[in-house]
Amino acid sequence: MIVVLSDTHGRESHRLEGRSREAVSEAALVCHCGDFVTEAVLDAFEAVVADAGGRFVAVSGNNDQSAVRDRVSETEIVDHAGVRLALAHGHEHTDTSLAMFGRQSNADLVCVGHSHAPAFERLGTVPVCNPGSHADPRRYRPAHAELTVAEDTLDGALVTPDGERFETFTVDLSPEEGED
Repeated sequence: MIVVLSDTHGRESHRLEGRSREAVSEAALVCHCGDFVTEAVLDAFEAVVADAGGRFVAVSGNNDQSAVRDRVSETEIVDHAGVRLALAHGHEHTDTSLAMFGRQSNADLVCVGHSHAPAFERLGTVPVCNPGSHADPRRYRPAHAELTVAEDTLDGALVTPDGERFETFTVDLSPEEGED
């Protein structure tokens, strides 16, 4: 399983609770789309993922302190289990530039944060997932994304810390006509 989170906005801890914490502990790959805010929060994520034996990939957000920005880049391309994810925080991207980022990265899914609004959408042909925020949801429900790689699909769900799966989506991974 792949877990995608964003917008922790913490000072000292990862602020993971309930299903969000369980999912991170179960995941082979954990991606964070920025706005840890402090280096202590980044360290806490790295530790909880390492303790569970997973891989951790992160990007910085517009609220991250310089110590965080010095350790993680603004964008990442992640290959895992035959799936390519393109990560960005999203604060400097329009829909057009996000779609272009996804196409140029040859990504199966673009993951972004910033708005705190959990959602899955398609920007043209480019699937985009915003996991929302598990810890600082603002006017939205708290959430993270859980992704499962199947034979020709990437199956996803937006999930609350209480375990409610409130939106599901599928990304087709089968090669397009003419591709080898």
